[in-house]
Amino acid sequence: MAKIEIPSANLSFDCGTDDTVLRAALRHGLGFPYECNVGSCGNCKFELLEGEVTHERTDSPGWTERDKSKNRYLGCQAKVSGDCKIKVSFRDHYKSEHLPQKVTGTLTAIEDLTHDIREFRFHLSTPVPFLPGQYALIYAPGVEGARAYSMGNTTTTGSDWHFQIKKVPNGAATGVLFDKLKIGDTVGLDGPYGMAYLRTEAPRDILCLAGGSGLSPMISITRGAVEAAALKGQKIHFIYGGRAARDIAGEAILKALPGYGERLHFYPAISSEDATWTGRTGFVHDIARELFGESLANMEIYFAGPPAMADAVTRMVVEYKVPMAQVHYDQFY
Repeated sequence: MAKIEIPSANLSFDCGTDDTVLRAALRHGLGFPYECNVGSCGNCKFELLEGEVTHERTDSPGWTERDKSKNRYLGCQAKVSGDCKIKVSFRDHYKSEHLPQKVTGTLTAIEDLTHDIREFRFHLSTPVPFLPGQYALIYAPGVEGARAYSMGNTTTTGSDWHFQIKKVPNGAATGVLFDKLKIGDTVGLDGPYGMAYLRTEAPRDILCLAGGSGLSPMISITRGAVEAAALKGQKIHFIYGGRAARDIAGEAILKALPGYGERLHFYPAISSEDATWTGRTGFVHDIARELFGESLANMEIYFAGPPAMADAVTRMVVEYKVPMAQVHYDQFY
């Protein structure tokens, strides 16, 4: 067990050689900045002052040549073999209400939601609660490294985590999950993580925007909002986008929730021509503009989806002057 010191904050924490600096800090209740947890965003950078670290993923998109020359590393990828001193600014915002843990999950059920989105349900070896909208890292058998996926259910006990996952063409992890994993098989799980969780203290109507596998966290947010007594008076609007009719999912899940069609509304849309489709057409952000316009500034907005969608939604909320404190998105892909 190595000791990680932060001299500027007069703090230290223990880090196992099989853990990363970021995750070890979060497990100790420290507010280490991060978002994606898989080396893409670069938000968890720290400066190494003393000691040695190795990068779990040497080709991390969020780790540049300039970072290397400045002795900066990604907290989510950095592993230590001995004591180290680092420079990083902790923020309370990143502290986890439920401390992340490494556990084992046993696959108990599989359900197809579309031609390429499937729900995987795991029963945990040790219960770990999470907040609606948070995500976990899945270690698929035979696959190097972890992949980040959001939970789609809600829980008070944390005994079961459900993931709605989109199959990635030639994807190593989803290839195993979709083609090889069977009921009774186990995977490694690590979580919960993420800042885009449901804010039950926010007194505004809720807008969930999702595309592709962004369905999972938005379903969790919606389920949590329906269950939350503090949000009983708020309306919930859910926009889901796909390329074609066969990509649309979520309606059956939402219809099963109390208040569907009254306080809970679903707006599916596709972005390409499809003769079988009679509903809305356009991108998710276009539908949001059309439905809500200037009212967007008075809503609590959660979104998840592919990078192009996230960029478009970000531009939209800036355009309509939505306070960023009302916008929630975890940047992982």
